[in-house]
Amino acid sequence: MVSMGCTMEISKIKKNILKPKGVAIAIVAQYGVMPLTAFTLSKAFQLQGLMAVAVLICGCSPGGAFSNILALALKGDMNLSIVMTTCSTVLALGMMPLLLYLYCQGFPNLHKLLPYAQIVASLAMILVPCGIGIMINHYRPKYANIFMKVGVITLCACVIVVILLLFIDMGSTWLTVLHPSLIAICVIMPMIGYSFGYIISSLFRLNHSQRRTVAMETGCQNIQLCAAILKVAFPPAEMGPLFMLPMVFGFFQITEATMLIVLFRCYERFAGEKKVTDNNVNEPLKKLNADKPEGPQLL
Repeated sequence: MVSMGCTMEISKIKKNILKPKGVAIAIVAQYGVMPLTAFTLSKAFQLQGLMAVAVLICGCSPGGAFSNILALALKGDMNLSIVMTTCSTVLALGMMPLLLYLYCQGFPNLHKLLPYAQIVASLAMILVPCGIGIMINHYRPKYANIFMKVGVITLCACVIVVILLLFIDMGSTWLTVLHPSLIAICVIMPMIGYSFGYIISSLFRLNHSQRRTVAMETGCQNIQLCAAILKVAFPPAEMGPLFMLPMVFGFFQITEATMLIVLFRCYERFAGEKKVTDNNVNEPLKKLNADKPEGPQLL
């Protein structure tokens, strides 16, 4: 998070706050598309009771800090990403109770059981280290590159380790104890979020880096917050294997995002090589055209 702060500039942060077009699009996608997607998938797979509630809680959660890490890997707009996640987390204090009240009518007291302290803690974990990174970039820019390189290396190592640990720890368990419909939803929902985030931001003509940023913010939910709500709201005996749902959702969220990052990096490298090749091929022709006299020549 400190390395992400080192990519940010105070002037650009102010611009995103004063002209919050990208932030507004991300908030609408986060609290409009994802809860509706969770509700629609719950109905489509005919989920009942706690299974539907667990899916809805995942869909109603704000964007997590992991969306910032993915935006960094996708060369997104980090100033926009951090501002979006901050606004999403702050709005979660009011939007999550409202959304859970609207979508979980069968559980009337659920919206009162939100772990507000954990939401505030998540906000602090985003703002404090990013603020340190911003100060480093502003007052000691020569050290910012060092933090960024260390951050990217740490990011790659952490993503690989997290995916492996989640798969090793739960791979033999969640396939047998979780309902197949829940696993299918965990696969489908993040990709819908990534796709709709990109499509909506394209319709509003954001630039390409901002589109990738909004896509990551929309598709990434705060899975730690989902797990905390399920733990606070329901006794373990009632939840049973459903307590694993946020972790499985997070596993597919990370895996699908990693696939998108790899595809983007391959495309970027291929497009860059093609551009260099085209320039090398066209250079002699451009030189020949430049040497030609313009207009009719008098003998």
